[in-house]
Amino acid sequence: MQPTQTLIGCDFSSSPSRRKPIVIATGCVAQGRVLLAGLERIESLDGFEHWLHQERAWLGAFDFPFGLPRELVAQLGWPDQWAELIRHYAALSRPEIRRTFAAFCAARPVGQKFVHRATDKPAGSSPSMKWVNPPVAYMLHAGVPRLLAAGVHLPGLHQGDARRVALEGYPGLLARELLGQRPYKSDDKAKQTPERLIARKDLITGLELGRSRLGQRLKLSHAQRDALIDDASGDTLDAVLCLLQAAWAAAQGAPRYGLPVAMDRLEGWVVTA
Repeated sequence: MQPTQTLIGCDFSSSPSRRKPIVIATGCVAQGRVLLAGLERIESLDGFEHWLHQERAWLGAFDFPFGLPRELVAQLGWPDQWAELIRHYAALSRPEIRRTFAAFCAARPVGQKFVHRATDKPAGSSPSMKWVNPPVAYMLHAGVPRLLAAGVHLPGLHQGDARRVALEGYPGLLARELLGQRPYKSDDKAKQTPERLIARKDLITGLELGRSRLGQRLKLSHAQRDALIDDASGDTLDAVLCLLQAAWAAAQGAPRYGLPVAMDRLEGWVVTA
């Protein structure tokens, strides 16, 4: 990996706005540490699309699922090739997605309503067919077709422009490693407590000291550290967590960037899981 390679961490929203933007953390590895260069806020999906189409090289981890569970796809009779499946899924409306998945769940026994991808258990991630709390099915619908249309390279899933490499990230995986089950963020003002503020400080300290199994050490300025602590929504911190996952993937190198050889080429995999 070249020391100046641009790394990206993206905290995504399926309905971005000024209040809840998509946050992109940019950085690189310098002198053995992951240097946060900047934070960008994108307030629309059109803006995200424009960002993806810009001519520049990067390797990024994006916080949304890149695939659906194979069991779900098979039962619905949807295409079993990744690019075809994503194009089919993109053609559906959100109400159609909700109705289809709700009907699927209604026909299944209590406690087994949702089906999972193979990566969900090791990553601790929500099933990618979930349309509420969090609405990751809509995040997939908003994010992945735009990656595909922009021609980026998705290792193990789709051959694209090797200068722009997109991987599925999940900040909760790295946060839980350092905090356990302690919550560190909330969009609900009533839940933006002193305890969560302390948890954000502890999480950032752990990242700076390289305490996670990734071995990546984060380098922040004092102003950047304060900004991450002060963002009670956790969106900027989640983008930085994805940035560290991207740095780990870059260190593993092409062609797999740390993804398992046995990864399901329909479902995808959370990098570092």
